Amino acid sequence: MSASKKFRRVFRYKDYFDRFFNKQRTKVKEKIIWTLELIEDIEHVPEKYFKHLSDTDGLYEIRVKHGSDIYRIFCFFDYDKLVILMNGFQKKTQKTPKRLIEQAKLMKKQYEKEKSK
Repeated sequence: MSASKKFRRVFRYKDYFDRFFNKQRTKVKEKIIWTLELIEDIEHVPEKYFKHLSDTDGLYEIRVKHGSDIYRIFCFFDYDKLVILMNGFQKKTQKTPKRLIEQAKLMKKQYEKEKSK
C-alpha cells in the first residue's frame, strides 16, 4: 500500500486529546500513535482497536493496550472519513464509566454546534 493512501483522517478536537496524550509515558504514546496510524491506513479496522459504542449516537472508542494497561480514546466520524478525537482515559474497570461517555457526548454536540455556525 502506498504511504499516501489513507482510508480516513484523524483530527484532534480542541485540546481534549492532547491533555490525555501528554500525560502518558513514552511507550504508551508510541502505541497510541501506532493505533491512530492503523485507523487511518487500513480499510477495515478490527474491533480490537476501534469499536462503535452502542446507544451513544455515533461515538466510537479507540482501544489501546500496552502491557496490562488499557486506554480508551473517544471519537466520532465527521462525514465518513474524518475521525475526530476527543477525551481519553486509562481503563481500570470492565465497563466504560458512564460519566465519561456522557462527557464525550457533550463534546460531540459542542463540535457539531460550532461546525454549524
